[in-house]
Amino acid sequence: MKKQTLLLSGAALLLAACGAGGNEGETSNEAATQEDTVIKVASHLPPMTDIVEIAGDVIAEPYSVELVEVSDNIQYNEALLNDEVDANFAQHAPFMEQFNEERDGNLVALQTIYNPIVGFYSPVYDSIEDIEEGAEVAIPSDATNEARALMIMADYDLLTLDPEVNPTQVTVDDIVDNPYSFTFTHIDLLNLTSAYEDGVPLVFNYPTYIDKIGLKTEDALFLEDDDDFTFALQLIAREDNQDSPEIQALLEAFTSQEVYDYLDELSEIGHLEPAFENPAE
Repeated sequence: MKKQTLLLSGAALLLAACGAGGNEGETSNEAATQEDTVIKVASHLPPMTDIVEIAGDVIAEPYSVELVEVSDNIQYNEALLNDEVDANFAQHAPFMEQFNEERDGNLVALQTIYNPIVGFYSPVYDSIEDIEEGAEVAIPSDATNEARALMIMADYDLLTLDPEVNPTQVTVDDIVDNPYSFTFTHIDLLNLTSAYEDGVPLVFNYPTYIDKIGLKTEDALFLEDDDDFTFALQLIAREDNQDSPEIQALLEAFTSQEVYDYLDELSEIGHLEPAFENPAE
């Protein structure tokens, strides 16, 4: 499994390309054939990157997987849109759809892989009954995760959202009843853990990020219940390559028994739920 970190999207991949196929005596056709069988997948943080590596270990010959690690939630889509990688694994379908709308993109969601157990954490309250009027709530600054956070709060009757608005597109402006008089602070998804450390009473977060300060889903004040896997993380490709042999081989590897078994282990500690059927059943 090859692994690299994408710091400057185009430059990093250009260096990788320049290093490939440079062995003495290797013809240009052989180099091109080798490059065609290397599938570049952009991802961001464990367990997403771990799953890419497992898929790389089990993918059918002659293919191999090259993990391209990125440092934020923007680069993996830009790299895929610009044909710098072949697929990515770091997002749910609503986030991808927002990107397509904003960038006139052609990204497509291929398969749900796992559903992170997200929720709200509090350094102040011990139970949902302790929530006080006027509490500050830290929610993601990107539109789709903002909607997800608000949907969870609505499910717990902490607020009421406009029923005429698409649930995956709601914002704080669509709150029609705010009985606790919450004040909302929009924070980048990667900085929400810092908001918790700073003492914000209610903080939305993913297990991947909150785990960095030793918190588990069992420490959450309340958790999402998403039976439909609306926000499950998906393997993403482009319209022009989604049906190619290499992407189909990648899809098969991502839904392999090995990946499922790894996800099943993580599900036992409450971090996530596998979002595809067990191949053994």
